[in-house]
Amino acid sequence: MKEKDDKRARILDSALRVFADKGFFGAKVSDIAAEAGVADGTIYLYFKSKDDLLICLFEAQMTIITAELTSAMAGATDAPDKLRRFVRAYMKLVESNRRGAEVIAIELRQSAKFMKEYSNVRFTEFLKLTASVIDEGQRAGAFRADVPAPVAARALFGMLDELALMWVTARPGTAAKLDIARLPDWVTSIVLQGLERRTA
Repeated sequence: MKEKDDKRARILDSALRVFADKGFFGAKVSDIAAEAGVADGTIYLYFKSKDDLLICLFEAQMTIITAELTSAMAGATDAPDKLRRFVRAYMKLVESNRRGAEVIAIELRQSAKFMKEYSNVRFTEFLKLTASVIDEGQRAGAFRADVPAPVAARALFGMLDELALMWVTARPGTAAKLDIARLPDWVTSIVLQGLERRTA
């Protein structure tokens, strides 16, 4: 069982590299098999198709992201502090896992199956985690309550996703690439000011 799990993980790691380097459309199953050091047919023992492989890769990446973000928020003093840690950890993951960021920000949009058929289970878990932080702040009176937490969570992800896309597609040496360390502060400033509870 462990050998099977290890081989599946190796295929997913190889798919991450191939999709990021060649793009979803440009990548072939044979490319992934060669990268993983397995026969082409072995891929189909674990995944139904290239689309299925991409979806499984996304699920694996989102599982890692959600776990990392949950860990980063542990010990936070309040919801605003959790949100700061959340954004900082997310952008750190983008910076440390460029290929994963490319696959999530770019290649997933190339799969018709992902866009139309996939139920987004792992992404839903991510959004629920984000919304729970905002809901906590609303219940504590730190955040305005007139914006539904799920809507605010989607808006926050949209901002982070777009900034990740900007960074992974930026040419070396541009400001977008160099300033990724400052992005968390900019994002949290915009988001916290927007969510801040106004008093009359």
